[in-house]
Amino acid sequence: MQTKQDISKEKQDTINVDSKLLLKSSYYYDLPESLIAQTPVEPRDNARLLVYDRKNNTIEHKIFKNILDYLNKGDVLVVNNTRVLPARLFGYKETGAKIEFLLQKRLNLTEWEIIAKPAKRLSEGTIITFSENLSAQILEKGEYGSFKIKFIFDGVFEQRLNEVGQVPLPPYIHEKLKNTERYQTVYSKVEGSSAAPTAGLHFTSDLLNKIKEKGVEIVEVLLHVGLGTFRPVKEDNILDHEMHSEFIEMSETNAKILNQAKKEKRRIIAVGTTSIRVLESCANEKGEVEAKRCETKIFIYPSYKFKIVDAVITNFHLPESTLIMLVSAFAGYENTMNIYKTAVDEKYRFFSFGDAMFIK
Repeated sequence: MQTKQDISKEKQDTINVDSKLLLKSSYYYDLPESLIAQTPVEPRDNARLLVYDRKNNTIEHKIFKNILDYLNKGDVLVVNNTRVLPARLFGYKETGAKIEFLLQKRLNLTEWEIIAKPAKRLSEGTIITFSENLSAQILEKGEYGSFKIKFIFDGVFEQRLNEVGQVPLPPYIHEKLKNTERYQTVYSKVEGSSAAPTAGLHFTSDLLNKIKEKGVEIVEVLLHVGLGTFRPVKEDNILDHEMHSEFIEMSETNAKILNQAKKEKRRIIAVGTTSIRVLESCANEKGEVEAKRCETKIFIYPSYKFKIVDAVITNFHLPESTLIMLVSAFAGYENTMNIYKTAVDEKYRFFSFGDAMFIK
């Protein structure tokens, strides 16, 4: 018989949690397909903004550039400066069959984890050619259409990738993006993601300057977003879900800035779920931020006790996703589901190119 001592700390935290909150189906909501944004709003900061006040349990409807009204002097705004790779590649097997690759995670100088379509056509040793100077060999087959592969190329890999690769849009976006920079944040710097940290897409350089002028400090962290972001939770009990691993980085300088802000009881405001995952992955038991450069598989769901984050800017996420579970942990489950129902009723735009919310 399993004793309490045998249960992992993560599962111990859920002992006093309503079992309903551990069911994937609890995070489902009805979303009309017409509300899935296919193109970004222009300009970026003209998207709509739902503001939820946790203390007063109130909802306001604003425009994203109004975020300036909710930020205070001394706040620290934490953004993820990752940049999306041209991670979608189209190639051919020796038989002439077409194969699509989506780069997920770099393992070393030549090897990557990727997702391939159609996966059934691939076996170990298969060679796929993308151009005269770039091909790949299948090394190992994984789950859900994933593979470990080795690239074979002439010259510099990044140059070859830029020649043939395309910026990958999420599977629910069906319209072609005219300007691929609209799937990058204006502060993106470090190339390595397979998907954008979409909450940051709403900021313009002008808005960021106004935020700085107000006395808000902006801190950059790094999380390279993997394609696992779009993988559905398959298990009925969310405790059985295994999170994808993603690379994060927190510098010594920024850890000190954040710790000083916490000491002075100034707000730490995370832009997007990726920034939340970096901050909470770098938090120790004392509620301090530690400098790190590592992989994280942190899974945040109701019962999680936040150590660093005081407020959140985020988009509206897919039903039954780990992202809506994270938001439910921060805002409260019932509150989150009510926010989503309100957003649907008010015809907000959803997902990557959709509208935003500020939870304070």
